[in-house]
Amino acid sequence: MNVSILIDVILFAFIFFLLLVLSFVWPPDSPWSPWWRTNRKIARAACRLAKISRHDIVYELGSGDGEFILTAANEFRAKKATGIEIDYTRYFVSTFRKQMSNVSNAKFIRQDFKKVNLSDATVIYFYLVPAVITRIMPKLKKELKPGTKIVSLKYKVPLKQISEDKKNKIYLYRI
Repeated sequence: MNVSILIDVILFAFIFFLLLVLSFVWPPDSPWSPWWRTNRKIARAACRLAKISRHDIVYELGSGDGEFILTAANEFRAKKATGIEIDYTRYFVSTFRKQMSNVSNAKFIRQDFKKVNLSDATVIYFYLVPAVITRIMPKLKKELKPGTKIVSLKYKVPLKQISEDKKNKIYLYRI
């Protein structure tokens, strides 16, 4: 009996490892987003590029572990910063990190970002694959007010680009 449990644990660990490795080489045209992380350096660079201030209402689509939202709320003092994450694990991690950092102007919601009203946003940030960006553009164009900034990490958006951080591959657009 103990041998079968050990085999199950080893098999589970091996599958988990393979999924982790796969997330680093995920094809950019895939319809699903991998767990690519925005680190603090990139989060700060994105906030600087968008010139986030205490007047901004910021949303992150697919907020992962919450690094960008926590940086925008805490360091750049966004009026309101909301991370939208559908995955339970990533949502739990971001909520836990928020509780540990004691940031009051940040929140995380576990929902499909395609179903969330973004009309009050002044800044939208995402690190999404091109297939997902293409699918959400009609929603963004319909809901966002003129002047709303869109910040994309690594992948370009089919809008007129305003600025970019070439070193970090961060692109800034405006509706």
